[in-house]
Amino acid sequence: MSLQPRLAARRAVVTGAASGIGRASALLFAREGAFVVCLDVDPGVEETAAQIEAAGGRARALVGDVADEAVVARAVAAAEGLDVMFANAGMTGRLDPLLELGVDDWLAVLRVNLIGVFACVKHAALAMRERGGGSIVCTASVAALGAGAGPAHYSASKAGVVNLVRSAASQLAGTGVRVNAVAPGLIETGMTRPIFEQARAAGKADKIGQLNPTRRAGTPEEIAECALFLASDASAYVNGQLLVADGGLSSSLPFVPGRMF
Repeated sequence: MSLQPRLAARRAVVTGAASGIGRASALLFAREGAFVVCLDVDPGVEETAAQIEAAGGRARALVGDVADEAVVARAVAAAEGLDVMFANAGMTGRLDPLLELGVDDWLAVLRVNLIGVFACVKHAALAMRERGGGSIVCTASVAALGAGAGPAHYSASKAGVVNLVRSAASQLAGTGVRVNAVAPGLIETGMTRPIFEQARAAGKADKIGQLNPTRRAGTPEEIAECALFLASDASAYVNGQLLVADGGLSSSLPFVPGRMF
């Protein structure tokens, strides 16, 4: 007996779907039965939709900026009855110390990582409220939990996503709309690939992920599974929460590997 697809007959929007976690999630959502609107500022999002359709799924690609409310509203309308929003699009920004960043650097990152997520939450919630409910999932980061996992403006923007999720879940009480976030740790994506390539070029590939108990980096597909859980009915009683998927990095204070104390 085959299991029912976890997103059978659902209609979803996935932002940042041209690569990395967004593409992996769009492909997984489609395999689980959803019609997926794939949104990204990168035209590569067309390839994501093509992959879905080649595998027998249903998808539509849209090229646009998530920080533009009109673009987000168009993506929600393209779903023709939204059940799931995965507000995943993000950017790292300059990898420079706090005192070397300027206001323009902060504005660029906050515009995509926080304002873009707000636009997705707002327009998804408006549509879902009319349908009696739905699931909104946002991509935060382990960098939201403390210093040292990303530049200051990136970390602050992701901390803002965590609070936005909690605020939205509270304000949408009674609507049937759930809002949660996933916080990835070190994942190899287009955004983080330079870090991985630098380590490999230096002969230090075995050091990647050494600080977390799992002792490796994660994959976009593993984060996609977390997003799927939060998007599906399996998480029906989960609301306003942050699911951390970082290999255990945030589970302890710093210590010397190999020593208990």
